[in-house]
Amino acid sequence: MTSSSRPPARKRVRAPEAHREAILDAARAAFAERGYARATIREIAGRAGVTHGLVMRHFGSKERLFLAAVPGTRDLPELVPGPPGTLPDRIARAFVERMERADSGDPFLALIRSAASDESAATALYTAMRQSSTEAYRTVLTGPDADERIDLLGAHLIGVAFSRYVLRSGPVAAMEPERLVRYLARTLRCALEPLDDAGAEHDAGAEHEAGIENEAVAGTGAEEGNSPS
Repeated sequence: MTSSSRPPARKRVRAPEAHREAILDAARAAFAERGYARATIREIAGRAGVTHGLVMRHFGSKERLFLAAVPGTRDLPELVPGPPGTLPDRIARAFVERMERADSGDPFLALIRSAASDESAATALYTAMRQSSTEAYRTVLTGPDADERIDLLGAHLIGVAFSRYVLRSGPVAAMEPERLVRYLARTLRCALEPLDDAGAEHDAGAEHEAGIENEAVAGTGAEEGNSPS
């Protein structure tokens, strides 16, 4: 966009809430027109009629401004509260419904595209996205492995987004939305279920003991087969 065609900067305002809303409106417009990677804080500040420093004071970084401005992780505080048992179903349905009507500015698509063109930008965006998601999910998920489960959830959703909404090829891309919701709810339920480390250690011990017993039985059989008749 040339300087002559760029939308004029807004008249400067003073109220903090008015500042915040002006910044968010300007950010949505800039990200929609220029994409995540090319939009800049300085450009957004100019559109909003505020200073670069004020944008940073309100949001801290371009990544956190992006997450506050676009659909997706900013909706999590309203989505997450509720019975933990139905959380996977709520996440699956909200994700599929949002992505089915998403544009190129969706956080997951922006993250995937940034990963291909700008690794540092993708890392910064993923870090901000993970922090925001963890804060929301931590209100209902507990336990020492909660962060691991939350990260697994995010990684799975990014994989589905890549297959269905970026590559747009293969069985996942061809699946009916309602069928995808059902599959996704099932896999997310597994990802969010706490890992029973004690049980895993017990199973591993039992397998080890069974292996020793099998070796002993095999050894006995061999000795019997080699003994004179």
